[in-house]
Amino acid sequence: MTEQDAIRMTNEVFIDSFEIPKDKLAPQANIFNDLGLDSLDIVDLVVALQKKFGIMIRSDERVRNIRTLGDIYQFILVIKKELEK
Repeated sequence: MTEQDAIRMTNEVFIDSFEIPKDKLAPQANIFNDLGLDSLDIVDLVVALQKKFGIMIRSDERVRNIRTLGDIYQFILVIKKELEK
């Protein structure tokens, strides 16, 4: 998976699941402050990302450090690379 694939697919989740306009989806966008997600939305986000990428996120401690959309992109890339090994 390329970085562009991770970005595109993650952005699709935000557009499809939360109806966030594409122009708001920048790597530095804070998930809570800029994109307007709340703690309940995070559960839906985790489920949607797990389905989209075929990965398990819930049990990964690194998920606690995610604050921005760019953090999600990098997290997805790291998880996918670990699975490829």
